Amino acid sequence: MPKFTLLRRTCREAAALVIAREDRDLKLNDAVALRLHMMACKACPEFENQVLTMRAAMGKWRNPAASEDAKS
Repeated sequence: MPKFTLLRRTCREAAALVIAREDRDLKLNDAVALRLHMMACKACPEFENQVLTMRAAMGKWRNPAASEDAKS
């Protein structure tokens, strides 16, 4: 089996890694595989942006005073 196939991830696997990265640091091989997938895929970077947007919105929802201070 070629070594590159060890780093190949499906969109489903990449999405799981994006979600897992919210809670923990990824292992080196998973981080590299995710980066390679993101460079080759059109849909997964959009999903990652959605996750980051939701994270930012939840942060503002949890701490509305901090978001109000940032506006001032």
